[in-house]
Amino acid sequence: MNTTNMIPLYAEVFLLIAASAILLIDMFLSEGKRSITYVLTLLTLVVCGYFSLVDFNAGTTAYTFSNMFVSDPMSNLLKLFTYAAVGLTLIYSRQYATDRQMLSGNLGGEFYVLALFSLLGQMVMISGNSFLSIYLGIELMSLSLYALVALRRDNARATEAAMKYFILGALASGFLLYGMSMLYGATGTLDLTLVAKAAASGTIKPTILVFGLVFLVAGLAFKLGAVPFHMWVPDVYQGAPTAVTLLLGGAPKLATFAVCIRLLVEGLLPVALDWQQMLLVLAVMSLAVGNLTAIAQTNLKRMLAYSTIAQMGFVLLGLLAGVVGATDRTGAAAAYSASMYYVITYVMTTLGSFGVMMALARNGFEAEELSDFKGLSKRSPWFAVVMSILMFSLAGVPPMMGFAAKFSVLNAVLGTGQIWLTVFAVMFSLIGAFYYLRVVKTMWFDEPVDNSPIVIKGDMSFVLSINGVAIVVMGLLPQALLGACMKAMTLTLNS
Repeated sequence: MNTTNMIPLYAEVFLLIAASAILLIDMFLSEGKRSITYVLTLLTLVVCGYFSLVDFNAGTTAYTFSNMFVSDPMSNLLKLFTYAAVGLTLIYSRQYATDRQMLSGNLGGEFYVLALFSLLGQMVMISGNSFLSIYLGIELMSLSLYALVALRRDNARATEAAMKYFILGALASGFLLYGMSMLYGATGTLDLTLVAKAAASGTIKPTILVFGLVFLVAGLAFKLGAVPFHMWVPDVYQGAPTAVTLLLGGAPKLATFAVCIRLLVEGLLPVALDWQQMLLVLAVMSLAVGNLTAIAQTNLKRMLAYSTIAQMGFVLLGLLAGVVGATDRTGAAAAYSASMYYVITYVMTTLGSFGVMMALARNGFEAEELSDFKGLSKRSPWFAVVMSILMFSLAGVPPMMGFAAKFSVLNAVLGTGQIWLTVFAVMFSLIGAFYYLRVVKTMWFDEPVDNSPIVIKGDMSFVLSINGVAIVVMGLLPQALLGACMKAMTLTLNS
């Protein structure tokens, strides 16, 4: 293979070499010098970000490895936010992981290295153009996350969560692989471009395609945490260490969104009416079950888990709106870009929400119950403001970023003529606002149970503040990111 073919892979190759090098370097570091591993990990993300930013600015599409890997504007934009999500997670979780001995003893820097290998899997998922490469990316990401959930081996709750995640994850991988094998048997190719041509040729029995499609959508729904494949989300979110919960609920959603676009839009658009109906059912059920069940939760991690299920319902609405009523690529690109903007917004807001939870946690104390946030405004007014911003954004209250995201998706759905679906989504958004506003009420109007001072390290305090302010700024000025998503999706669909 000549050097030119490796250019689209520079970020992935660098990440693989850097992760392996960090693992070796960490072996020779004492516990007192473990900050070196942390700094090297963040530097690795910065360099990867540089490679992807250069490719995104170029606006070109390049294929390599016999069309198994593609570098296009959509993949590069999503990768940039994936690096940011992992980087913020590591900054937020550094003190939390240290207090819980996740960065000491025999564990060492495995937390950072596994996070990087999980990121590598996500990058392969985002740029996969073949059933084979997408599945390899999913498994690399999943295996790393299984290990991260079980990282605290002496913690019974974390071990139980890891077992549940592993067993249900293996089942979902089986669904996905079986669906891919059916489609491969029907089309005779693993290349998504050729799959689309074969599906459009009319020579394949529709029954076989739809049969494979059902298993494929089921596997994707599990990765997104959509109903009825959501069983793992609340248990794993609550049982995993909060730092790992953020690694689960952040960047992987961006990668799974990209896989949905690759498989359903680029590979199986000729059978769009079939998968659109499946996504419609998943979206409606996710909005209903997620929002209604979240109301009953007093544990914030479980509440945010059910919130995630509901939020993924909105992402699915954007995906299905790109097919129904979209007679041209411009309409489809607008719907898909709205969905992309929504998933980016969700990830940024979730990062901050769990970041505040980790900021309030101390050694031997997990700030994950609603009661732990009582009177936060009296103990730390600024972080009460930040958490309020994040909750308002998740609820879709203007002028937060979440409002712009919900509006763009609802506008795309309304453009397809499905007024009932738009009204349904708005109704359940209003229902969902209750449990978000309950957190705000608890922080500002309840008396604190604990009056001890809140001490947050400077780097985490600064980044968390920037995260909160960014949600407001990007809500007031959404056009920059919306325009970038539209540009990326339009160029990708036309390539």
